[in-house]
Formats: sequence, C-alpha cells, structure tokens
Amino acid sequence: MTQDFYELLGVPRSASEDELKRAYRRLARELHPDAKPDDAEAEARFKQVTVAYETLRDPERRRRYDMFGPDAVRGTGAPSGGGDFGFAGGLGDLFDAFFTQGFSTTGSRGTRRQGADAEMVLQIGLAEAVFGTRHEVSLKAPVTCSTCSGSGAREGTSASTCPDCRGSGQIQRIRQSILGQMMTATPCGRCNGLGKVVTTPCPDCRGEGRRLEDRTFTVEIPPGVDDGATLRIAGAGAAALRGGTPGDLYVHLRVEPDNRFERSGTDLVTPLHISVAQAALGTEVELDTLDGPYLLAVPPGVQTGRVLKVAGHGVPRLRGGRRGDLLVTIFVDTPVKLSKEEDELLRKLAALRGEQVQPPDPGLLSRLRSAFG
Repeated sequence: MTQDFYELLGVPRSASEDELKRAYRRLARELHPDAKPDDAEAEARFKQVTVAYETLRDPERRRRYDMFGPDAVRGTGAPSGGGDFGFAGGLGDLFDAFFTQGFSTTGSRGTRRQGADAEMVLQIGLAEAVFGTRHEVSLKAPVTCSTCSGSGAREGTSASTCPDCRGSGQIQRIRQSILGQMMTATPCGRCNGLGKVVTTPCPDCRGEGRRLEDRTFTVEIPPGVDDGATLRIAGAGAAALRGGTPGDLYVHLRVEPDNRFERSGTDLVTPLHISVAQAALGTEVELDTLDGPYLLAVPPGVQTGRVLKVAGHGVPRLRGGRRGDLLVTIFVDTPVKLSKEEDELLRKLAALRGEQVQPPDPGLLSRLRSAFG
C-alpha cells in the first residue's frame, strides 16, 4: 500500500509551501545517498519523499492528489517511486542536498543552472557585535574549474548537443491518465537538463566544470548586529554545474556570552556591587565599559535594585542613529563578618538612629562562666 505523501513528509494536509520545503530539506539531508552511502533503505525512502514533495509543491498536482489519491498524479511531472529522480551525479548531489538552494531545476533549451547556496556559522565577541569588525572565513566548496573554464570538456574539445533531448534539456512524453492524455516534461537524464553532453571530459573536473577548493572570504560585520543575524555574500556559494551563476554564502552569526554585560535590545546591562557605607554616603566607581573606563557617580542613599544609566554606551542601531545606554544595576552588599571596631561603630550608628539591633555576642568564655558559675 502506498504511504500517504503528507505522512512521508511529516506535515499536516494544510501545510504551506514553506512548510513542505522545510520538511523536504530536512529529510533530504538525512536520507540522501551521499549522506548515507550503501544504505538501500535510506535511498528508497529518499526517492519516496522526493516523489511526495514534487507532487505536493505543485498546486495542480496537489489538488488532484487530494481529490483522487496517488494514481491521479502519476505521469504528470512527478517522478515515479521506482526510478531515479535524475540527479547529475557525483559532486553536485551532496552540495545540492545540503545547501539552501536544494535541487536545481532547468527550463527549456538547456537553461544553465544556479549554483547551490552555502551556509556557515561564525562566532564573534560582544565588542565585535557592538562596534562591527571584519572576519576572514574559509569554506570548502565547488569552484569553476580553471582547466576547462567551467565547460567540463577537455582542452580543444567542446560539449555537443544531447541526442536524447536535442538540446532542450527536457524529455517530453504523452501518457494516458484517468483525466485523459497528459504531456509530461522531465529533466533529461543523459545531459541532466543542460542540453549538452561532454564526450571527452576534462581530466581535472571529470566533466563537471567545477571542483572542490578551499576559499577564503572577508565578512564585513556591521555595528549593532545581534545573535542569530545572517549576512549574505553574493556569489560566494557553490559554482553551478558546467557554467551558470554561482550561489551565495550565508553567514549565521553567534555572539558569545560576555561575563560583564547582558544585552537588552540596544542597551547593555551590568551589575555593580557596593558596600553599605558607599550606598549610604555615595561614592564614585570606575566602571569597565566596552568604550574603556568610566567614572560613575553613585548618589547617597542608593538602594539595591536602583538602575543608573550611562547614556550612549550601549549598542548602536543597525540602520544608524544613536547608541543605546549602559544600565548599571546596584547591589548593596551587607557585611557578613565584622571586626570589634566595626561592630561598635555600627551599634553607635544604630543607637543614634534609634534602631533596635541584636545585643552583642557575650562570647564563649562568658557563656561558660554563666553555665558553671
């Protein structure tokens, strides 16, 4: 019995196009043959979820599937569950499965492919997020083969028109269905939808027109970025198969925690611990800020929980404008151990203010005398 396409993708029947795409990408990364080589069961399931996705992503095929079931969409552009989906093979599969663009498609007359997008995570410090910085990042990705200039053909030769699709990149068939005759157009399996075949491949890229290389890029991080922000570097992704436009590189930023400050929007928050005397009489404290030392005036009588603001020492807004503030939260620390002189002074202060406090501890010797006297 054929499994329900929605169940295969793990989505409800009301799933949107974006939900279908996210579900398929997750399963493709997990089940693709390049990710699980020699796993026949994973390969079979990969083909099944591909059939399900290709059916449900097309509004008309999805409508027919919802009304009549899988028999209504066989031969209407969705690949059958028993055959190959038509991957280019080799280097392209793994990148197409794991990068953002997914599986690239071609139009009529051998339209050139778009390279897959790449993505990576970059860790930065809080100061770098506040003030902006430059980072060099390295990425191993397909680049245009310099030997054949991306054509895939050996020097002195060129690609020829595909004899199967005659250069269109598509194979068209007319099939009978319950709705009558249906014309289907699928990517040509011989030329992988490019309309051209390479009979004498380049020895360096083996006909792909691209090969894996380590590349280094400079990432410009603007002031004010937050954790989770994504930067795009156009054209820094994977090169397309045998020519075409390269994909883009998406850099996801992760801001490392700072033990001095917490971020709240465009404000920074930091604690300040002071003594009882400093709280009562006021003081000046040198703060360590991201801009350098700052002398903060603490007013007399400040209480725990009071927030003092240092204007303009926070985070700048991404699109310009003034910076946020540094918010200093006061914590008054009560002394735990007192010397004899400190104890006497505090008792005098309590007496002057008419405050009731615990009597002084008579000490161990006095307690012993009382017990045995």
